[in-house]
Amino acid sequence: MKEMKIVEWTEKSWNPVTGCDKISSGCANCYAKDAAEGYLKRWKNPRYTNGFNLTLHEDLLEEPMKWKKPKQVFPCSMSDIFHEDIPSDFIRKMFETMNQCPQHTFIVLTKRADRMLELSPSLSLSDNIWLGVTVEEAKYIDRIESLKQTGAVNKFVCAEPLLSDLGAVNLTGIDWVVVGGESGKIFRPCKEEWVVHLRDQCEAQGVAFTFKQWGGRFRKRNGSLLQGRYYHEMPVSNQVRIHNSD
Repeated sequence: MKEMKIVEWTEKSWNPVTGCDKISSGCANCYAKDAAEGYLKRWKNPRYTNGFNLTLHEDLLEEPMKWKKPKQVFPCSMSDIFHEDIPSDFIRKMFETMNQCPQHTFIVLTKRADRMLELSPSLSLSDNIWLGVTVEEAKYIDRIESLKQTGAVNKFVCAEPLLSDLGAVNLTGIDWVVVGGESGKIFRPCKEEWVVHLRDQCEAQGVAFTFKQWGGRFRKRNGSLLQGRYYHEMPVSNQVRIHNSD
């Protein structure tokens, strides 16, 4: 039984780990937790017999090797790849698989920037791996500084769900910023001035800017039009493609 494809800026999810724990404000209305404890468990998906408790699926560690056609892959879309309870060796195996699949681009996103930084010297961060951090409020801005200290060639920031103005952001060494509002039955509003402030900083610092969505209960209807235009920019060197659904 397949999982719902939720993340529009990737083509495929890869989940050798499922389940997570809430650690910051952006986790409050977690889509993955709702899905795992909701329809995925009701439909008796064998990967979610534990609901949203952290679960390792070792049989899926080499799954991307079976995909011959190049894809944009989101590892651990139903977890956090740097969760504190995932064994370090298991994380290294995930990265080894990514290293062996140069045909794919892996979009690795985490809120656990401290563990990302701790493990990064032991990981092979090949050019097909994009390493990023979620920064939903200004109080989490230090995650960007941790990201900068890793050996990743390609680095990005995901400000989604954007819950406040991030203030002045030093984007030196960052290639791409993705911004979006919160969506779902329960959502917190995203203000235009917050998005515009980030867009202006990206433009001033030469960083590619993508605005995914305004969010809300009817996110597709609300779209991603910002001050009369769409922003789906990509870094020049990036292999990843963004799908514009508007």
